[in-house]
Amino acid sequence: MYLSPEQAQVATIIGRALLGGLFVLGGIHHFTSLPAVSGAMAERGVPIPRLVLIVGSVFQIACGALLMLGLWATAAALGLVVFTLAASAMFMDFWRTQGEARTKAIEGWKTNLALIGGLLIAAASSAL
Repeated sequence: MYLSPEQAQVATIIGRALLGGLFVLGGIHHFTSLPAVSGAMAERGVPIPRLVLIVGSVFQIACGALLMLGLWATAAALGLVVFTLAASAMFMDFWRTQGEARTKAIEGWKTNLALIGGLLIAAASSAL
């Protein structure tokens, strides 16, 4: 089964809205939990964690919104790929954990790798 060009366009718009929206909401959430998230970042040795969190969250929100709107969507999607990899390495460090914490971190990586796959598809389709 194939999508018509119109159906493909609608699917692309909905997909970008859902994918970008996830990052917009995540970035907004960071601002509602600055002490907890920046504290977790400090525990992991991130320098000036509050500033890094604020800058990262603004970046996440901006790229998510651009992706949703289809503006500079390729650059926005690729920026979110880098953001997701960095956040995963920072917070899902399964190589340092054991037991249930390791299992949860690995599952988080799997989810984020799937998101990265979607972001790469969004980047490629926006470049066409």
